[in-house]
Amino acid sequence: MSLLIDETSHTDPAAQLGGEHRIPDQSRAARRRSFEVDAFGLPTGREEEWRFTPVDRLGNVLADAPTDTAGDSAASFTVEAPEEAVAGSLAPGQAPRGTVLVPEDRGAVVASANTPEALHLSIPAEAEYAEPLRVHVHGNGAGRRSNAHYVLEAGRHSKALVVLDHTGSADHTGNLEVIVGDGAQLTVVTLQRWDDDAIHLGQHEALVGRDATYKHIAVTLGGGIVRVNSNVRYAGPGGDATLLGVYFADAGQHLEHRSFVDHNAPRCTSLVTYKGALQGETARTVWVGDVLIRKEAEGIETYELNRNLLLTDGARADSVPNLEIETGDIEGAGHASSTGRFDDEQLFYLMSRGVPEAEARRLVVRGFFADIIAKIGVPEVVDRLMAAIDEELELTLTLEPASA
Repeated sequence: MSLLIDETSHTDPAAQLGGEHRIPDQSRAARRRSFEVDAFGLPTGREEEWRFTPVDRLGNVLADAPTDTAGDSAASFTVEAPEEAVAGSLAPGQAPRGTVLVPEDRGAVVASANTPEALHLSIPAEAEYAEPLRVHVHGNGAGRRSNAHYVLEAGRHSKALVVLDHTGSADHTGNLEVIVGDGAQLTVVTLQRWDDDAIHLGQHEALVGRDATYKHIAVTLGGGIVRVNSNVRYAGPGGDATLLGVYFADAGQHLEHRSFVDHNAPRCTSLVTYKGALQGETARTVWVGDVLIRKEAEGIETYELNRNLLLTDGARADSVPNLEIETGDIEGAGHASSTGRFDDEQLFYLMSRGVPEAEARRLVVRGFFADIIAKIGVPEVVDRLMAAIDEELELTLTLEPASA
């Protein structure tokens, strides 16, 4: 049995009003994958995977072009990691590069083809690091073309946290290829703290080993256009994958997150939770969550959730969960999404107890994000995220709240 859920049955009023909802015309698994740039033409915006994205603004970042190295590189990279975990670099075709990540769109393939040496981090088996491994990417100029590819291996029964942090400005395409060994526990945090004129396209692809645990956390607060695809599949039974996302869009920003969990092994679990807030005219966010449960994925459990909070008029959030089920022998599968404005009852309750309106609004937004922030469980990320949300809320107080 193959079941494509009609997303019009979900509770996303903004998307429904747009009249753009339609059932995908093919299984998510049938999407083209290739290392050949010519396999992916320039998108027009009519393609299923590009229909929400402002492709007319992506000409430079979708060009089959090398990294701009005139003067200095368009983006600089620094690595903080134990010496034994820095394995060097990998050329195209040099394993394990390309064994997990095969490009799925134009942005990913030009990043792959134009990165002659990929950074290779390899955490030894049984290793356990108390401090995060860090890769810091800093864009050195708006409009300057930058490509990157990273390969991250977590050896069997290892335990580590890796932070991929983006700052500055560039037209950047970046791929992240993750191999989680059997029994390993790996958390990857990707921070998009770009300047407002940066453009960033990325494909993050993970293969989760037998009885391994993988957590991917995407925090997107900066950038003019940011589009990150986070994909997961399994190398054996018992794998657990958690994909979390937090985003806060201001006027002029387009922040797009897509996830694909390919349940291709039995007795695995996945949880996808993304939450976002929007404020200001033309603020735009997109979340598309795809889950495929194949015939062989018996006994799995999966759930995905997306919530959006509109703080002002003129902002728009699109939310599309898709679930394909090819077997009836599963523990559970579900999804939900919603988009809404401030809860006036919550504001009234707080203000009736003497809380000033500005502080009441701040508390409501903090409460909206509270459960997902609790799931992140990385103090360094949580503290930075809460500070950023507080900065955004300072701007919120100067804007007219969304009308009913």
